Amino acid sequence: MPCFFNCSFCEFSTWYNPFLRKTLKSIELTIIGGGLSGCEAAWQAAEAGLHVKLVEMRPNVMTEAHKTDGFAELVCSNSLGSLLSDRASGLLKEELRVLKSLLVDCAEKTSLPAGNALAVDRALFSQLVTEKIANHPRIEITRDEQKTIPRSPTVICSGPLTSSALARSIEEFLGHDSLFFYDAIAPIVSADSINFDHAFKASRFHEDITNEGDYINCPLSKEEYQDFVTNLKSAQTIELKSFELEIPSGVRAGSRKFFEGCLPVEELARRGDQALAFGPMRPIGLFDPHTGKGAYAILQLRQDNQAGSLYNLVGFQTNLTYPEQERVFRLIPGLENAEFVRFGQMHRNTYIASPLVLKSTLQSKNRKDLFFAGQLVGVEGYMGNIASGWLAGTNAARFLNKQSLFTFPTETMLGALAHYITSVEVSIFQPMKANFGILKELPEHIRSRKEKNKVLSNRSLDFMRAFINN
Repeated sequence: MPCFFNCSFCEFSTWYNPFLRKTLKSIELTIIGGGLSGCEAAWQAAEAGLHVKLVEMRPNVMTEAHKTDGFAELVCSNSLGSLLSDRASGLLKEELRVLKSLLVDCAEKTSLPAGNALAVDRALFSQLVTEKIANHPRIEITRDEQKTIPRSPTVICSGPLTSSALARSIEEFLGHDSLFFYDAIAPIVSADSINFDHAFKASRFHEDITNEGDYINCPLSKEEYQDFVTNLKSAQTIELKSFELEIPSGVRAGSRKFFEGCLPVEELARRGDQALAFGPMRPIGLFDPHTGKGAYAILQLRQDNQAGSLYNLVGFQTNLTYPEQERVFRLIPGLENAEFVRFGQMHRNTYIASPLVLKSTLQSKNRKDLFFAGQLVGVEGYMGNIASGWLAGTNAARFLNKQSLFTFPTETMLGALAHYITSVEVSIFQPMKANFGILKELPEHIRSRKEKNKVLSNRSLDFMRAFINN
């Protein structure tokens, strides 16, 4: 209830309450989108001293992929990739630790057993990020759909499911056709519905096959695998919904375009009968304790919540109809009676032609106080989203604080990723995950890929630490 007495005590108490005090300050930076990149950008800008308005349209306007109004909701896998620094996603994590990333810290505090990968309880992760953002004294949260680009300093992190109105505004500003592709998410099953008379727990390359690993594995014989693939290829898929088919004004229309790093499992199967056996169902490094032998193919399931009651089908993003998902995936031994608590689905992911419109600082070429981050700029993978949010939020703050912007060297994974998405030939531009192939080449030739990756990783972290310290 407001105070109707013009007393100095009210003014004094309001000024010293940081949660009320932040509303008295003018907003210096608007960030659109409460996903991974938007939350990281908001936190870094606020930590740099700016007063930030974070705009998230959920729950007033929901997407077909999101289920909650929480910040940083993970709608695909619950894995943030490898923890090993000689793996690309692991290296990017380590760089973000050096940079004091909020979301990497939250992920580690809500992590689940996943071998050498960083998997999280997605509900607890989102809850922790939401609490951190909501309790920051310099972040103001607005729950509304942002339909146009603000004229004030802004970071756009609206993600792959940017609303049609905002997409049109972005197109009008950019003055060229946007790009788009279709992405898919994997189903989740309840752990107690998995048949462990056939399935077993193990991680790849465990020397002791009696030692339980972090993944549930469902082995298939050659005949079982062939029957599964045959049914998968002929299964009925979902017709795209209206929001998928709606192409915002100015966005280039065309045939479906899948991101190669996240193909629907049925699309992958159509590329060859052995595509799954050499892809997400590869059996290498796993031995069935029931038989003491290897299998022709293996489906892996990864823990999806802290209680260990939910598991997602690794690499099984799909656009099959829900009845077909139950019918076809239950052909896999161990999943005969699987209870599906979330079905897979496909959705449109929109991204801009970053090489034409962005600098490697993620700053717009045509408007100095406008930055972009997240999947909208063409980074792929959770770590890429977080990293781009860190860079855009930090550089927006540096711009407003009249400091030089960060352009990380291409010896670092963050620098190489930012350089790639803003410099590659636009005709071949597709979303890019962190990978060692985009790092600046070593001066010496190293034959072993594993050894080369270690050298690249060590060099990257040395450059990152030196860059930050300077």
